[in-house]
Amino acid sequence: MRRRSFIAGLAGWAAWPLTARAQQRLRRVGVILPAAADDKEYQAWIGAFLQALGQSDWMIGRNLRIDIHWATPDAANIRKQAAELAALAPDVILAAGTSTVGPMLQATRTVPVVFPTAVDPVGAGFVASLARPGGNATGFLLYEYSLGGKWLDLLRQIAPRVTRVGILRDPTTPSGSGQFGAIQGAASSFGVEVLPLNMRDAKDIEGEIAAFGRGSNGGLILTGSGPSILHHDLIIKLAAQHGLPTVYYERFYAAAGGLISYGPNRFDQYRRAAGYVDRILKGEKPGELPVQAPTRFELVINNKTAKTLGLAIPPALLAGADEVIE
Repeated sequence: MRRRSFIAGLAGWAAWPLTARAQQRLRRVGVILPAAADDKEYQAWIGAFLQALGQSDWMIGRNLRIDIHWATPDAANIRKQAAELAALAPDVILAAGTSTVGPMLQATRTVPVVFPTAVDPVGAGFVASLARPGGNATGFLLYEYSLGGKWLDLLRQIAPRVTRVGILRDPTTPSGSGQFGAIQGAASSFGVEVLPLNMRDAKDIEGEIAAFGRGSNGGLILTGSGPSILHHDLIIKLAAQHGLPTVYYERFYAAAGGLISYGPNRFDQYRRAAGYVDRILKGEKPGELPVQAPTRFELVINNKTAKTLGLAIPPALLAGADEVIE
């Protein structure tokens, strides 16, 4: 199992903002997260972010103040917290994920916003282009659409019988259509039929997966979106209930019982985001910092789930995994 080296130092961070005692002027960094304050994954990722800031000589209480808003995955609460954070007018805001970036940019078009992960920030209107964002936001892609071909490949390797693939996506966002289109374009190379499964809420998810699961030789791919995070436990449960091998875009799904995940290393993403926050605090403009693609990816396999589904994982796939959960 992965060591959680950052969690120990985070016990008191849910009570932020911290009151600065240093005499020198503090720079203020706001953080908005689509999670509750006890979310261990986000605690660990923010730990990586703060550690990287410390390596650039930004120290809480000496020259830095952090205001963390644990907004939960609820869209209405995210909008409320975004407005409150914008009113504080920090020097920079870290907005974690697509679900927080949009509300944050609706709340302010002047405060610099850095995102450690976002799906299609151009299509979502967050930036004018990847090379020249142009506004007050920049950051890092969660993944490029071409990653859909890799997900199909992994699904076929781990479950060769699969001929029908349901693509769980949020149809209300440009990235929902974009992700499905990219996977659909790669489907013929793998000899599979892909079908869109829309997920707006829990009722949608239950109905779509149940209907798809009544067919034979099915498998699922979960794409990144707000509903995929909010309903992750339900999605994992339904995939198991209907015997559907599923590929996820993020490690924590596999850790929670999902079959297999492949996506960027979130710790690396948050460390890189800290680098952009450092550069902005030192005077650079977010509109001139290009949006960058991930550079480190990780493959995680839940062998216990594979056995439950009656799947034998190919030795080559096991050998290439960054983590195998037994």
